[in-house]
Amino acid sequence: MPFTLQRERLGPLPIVNHFLDKLGLEALLDQFVPTTDRRCTLPYARGLGVLLRSIIVEREPIYRQQETVQDFAPSAFGMTGEQAHQLRDDQLGRALDRLFDADRGSLLTAVVVAVGRQFRVRFRELHNDSTSVSFTGQYRGARGRQVRGRRAPWITYGHSKDHRPDLKQLLFILSVSADGGVPVQFRCADGQTNDSRTHLQTWEALREVAGRPDFVYVADSKLCSGEAMDAIDRQGGRFVTVLPRSRKEDAEFRKWLQTHEPTWDLVWDRPHPRRKDGPRDIWRVFRYPLPSRESWPVIWVSSSLLALQHEQRRRERLARAVQELEMLRGKLAGPRPRLRSKPQAQQKVDELLGRLNVARYVRARVVEQHEHRFRQEHRGRPGTKTRYRRITRLRLAVEWELDEAVIAYDRKSNGMYPLLSNDRSLTPAQVLEAHKRQPVLEKRFEQIKTVHEIAPVFLKNEGRIEALFFLYFLGLLTQALIERELRTAMKREAIASLPLYPEERACRRPASAQVLRLFSLTERSRLLRRGRTLQIFEPELTPLQRQVLSLLGLSTRAYRSLR
Repeated sequence: MPFTLQRERLGPLPIVNHFLDKLGLEALLDQFVPTTDRRCTLPYARGLGVLLRSIIVEREPIYRQQETVQDFAPSAFGMTGEQAHQLRDDQLGRALDRLFDADRGSLLTAVVVAVGRQFRVRFRELHNDSTSVSFTGQYRGARGRQVRGRRAPWITYGHSKDHRPDLKQLLFILSVSADGGVPVQFRCADGQTNDSRTHLQTWEALREVAGRPDFVYVADSKLCSGEAMDAIDRQGGRFVTVLPRSRKEDAEFRKWLQTHEPTWDLVWDRPHPRRKDGPRDIWRVFRYPLPSRESWPVIWVSSSLLALQHEQRRRERLARAVQELEMLRGKLAGPRPRLRSKPQAQQKVDELLGRLNVARYVRARVVEQHEHRFRQEHRGRPGTKTRYRRITRLRLAVEWELDEAVIAYDRKSNGMYPLLSNDRSLTPAQVLEAHKRQPVLEKRFEQIKTVHEIAPVFLKNEGRIEALFFLYFLGLLTQALIERELRTAMKREAIASLPLYPEERACRRPASAQVLRLFSLTERSRLLRRGRTLQIFEPELTPLQRQVLSLLGLSTRAYRSLR
């Protein structure tokens, strides 16, 4: 009887399983999504675990999960060989239905509490933002209907942060900790939801996670609404947000700046982040003497590079406006202009200036001009007695000039913007530092859209879509923990970089994607005879793989304990 050599992929799943086991995630899923139907051949918690691992490692649609699992060792997905062979997409769909029906709020809180306990993640400062997830298709029934007694999200048009207003969307609201950028809270909202309406509910959920109200809540200018800020302040919460340009405090400072010089405090003076020969990146802060209308301190921030950027953008917009005005003037001077009335032409000019956001700087108006020409009254060669008649035609023209005074007024505040906080104990520098940690959220959104490939979504049931988004949150949480543990260990061991980039280039701040890619081709082999395993040839790990496992707190046994 010939022998058979069977190859099984392990990939990075032993690492992923280590973190999932440390969180006790399968036990939590089994607690909140119990399998009550005896006819169910695959427990719901195990099916959700399959989807979660696939999101982290393979990112295949639900209808291809059987092919995905069969390429790997079934035990790496937490399944037996028989369960992997019988895996069907309808089993995973029913698991998503039960997850939608479950108390996902309490499940999320239990998971994040386990994160704080097992990985010692601190919840002293939490950052919130949202992004839109676009959908292709009509989704006519997804209008906030009731699905088995629960309201499902409304997939509809809204303010697309992906710049796709032609596509329907849902809002993906995420909060992360400043300690490692670990996701700690997630909600899925209707596609047309305004961000300003989501902050109070998000803050209350975060208070349950943190176990106390006095953490620092950092958000964008959508938080700056009276209802949300007042409610957080009354309950002992602290926040840092950006004061929007629509507030009177903003205009007051810019007017005050024309005749006063603030006493700036230097926070950072560092080299240009991208160019060695570029200007230095200098950040300063200034506490404005007058508080906000809520009697909270207003901190003004000044950035040298942002000032250069503001000046360059203004010049580009003005140059574009002058070009388009010249083109419009040429069209009006043509033989057959389409705009024949002065109101129509002025509306066109106003739209042009508004679209380029230069209405403050350009004074443009449409004027009427009379064009005269003379023509003989009768045919023939003109002579001394030839009579002429004057033909007058009304022409429209565009005239404009730059308002240098307004440009100089705005130039004084280039690179400046205000921050608002209700915590008077924070210094201006601490307020800025908290605000500058906000971009870690953008990294998580980029990760979920590019690495995890959350869209397109191959589902039509909006209940299952919301449950699937919850699994994406858990996948993002797991990868953030891998990233945080590796960076913390590198700092502890004084390791400046690891050769994780292509061509073994040095990586100073490894992301989880590099770790997963490093182990993606790891596999083992089984020697079979008559269907029985005679010997298992364990994977041969490279020195770099062994080093990364050690930094993550794993031994090589993690790749040998799977059977």
